[in-house]
Amino acid sequence: MTDSIPYLYPEKWLNKASAGERVASELRIRIIAGLIESGSKLSENQMATEFSVSRSPVREALKLLASENLIRLERMGAVVLELSEKEIQEIYDVRLLIETFVFERLVKMDTAELVKELSKTLEMMKIAIKYKDADDFSYEDVLFHETIIRFIDHSHIFMIWKNLKPTLESLILISMRMRFKEKYDDFDRIINNHELYIEAIRQKDRDLMVESLHKNFDDVQGSVEDLWRSQQIYSKGVESDD
Repeated sequence: MTDSIPYLYPEKWLNKASAGERVASELRIRIIAGLIESGSKLSENQMATEFSVSRSPVREALKLLASENLIRLERMGAVVLELSEKEIQEIYDVRLLIETFVFERLVKMDTAELVKELSKTLEMMKIAIKYKDADDFSYEDVLFHETIIRFIDHSHIFMIWKNLKPTLESLILISMRMRFKEKYDDFDRIINNHELYIEAIRQKDRDLMVESLHKNFDDVQGSVEDLWRSQQIYSKGVESDD
């Protein structure tokens, strides 16, 4: 690495990552944070030197980022694409769509074990807040929602989540680091929202879930009811087909 830009992506999150995934994780968060501007050219040779790896992991990293539409591959490198506000909004739209779909499945399942796991994760989030650890909080926050999604055992929904996760994870990490510095008092509200999630799952209460979605997706509140209705219509259609 050069001295000009420190690592942004947490090293402790990379224990099982390949060299290419490590490079991709760092480049991704720099692009999303705006430290590498749209239009910038990424040279394979320069990246290999900066990250102290061969060109093969750099190529792996660039292929990953191209698949996420963050860069455009070119000969011996790539060009950084703009991550617009519209694209970020669309990422959260997809996340909201996934979570409304998941809850419609959860209301028909025994969720006692899920509630227990989510409660454990929430306690880890509280500890991270106590020690003002934005990285640990972000990790547990992503894990909280991934645990819910994984629980319904829907391979294609989970595949969509996995494709969405790298960019979403970086967005959350950047946001939480900022909040810990500038809006630390806001974490009481965030914890209350996650407690509401758990309670909605425990009670299988759609009204509570809609309320929690409103509070967690405050930028897309106008979409919540429409998405929720579409999931209920879809669910009824599946039942009638059965």
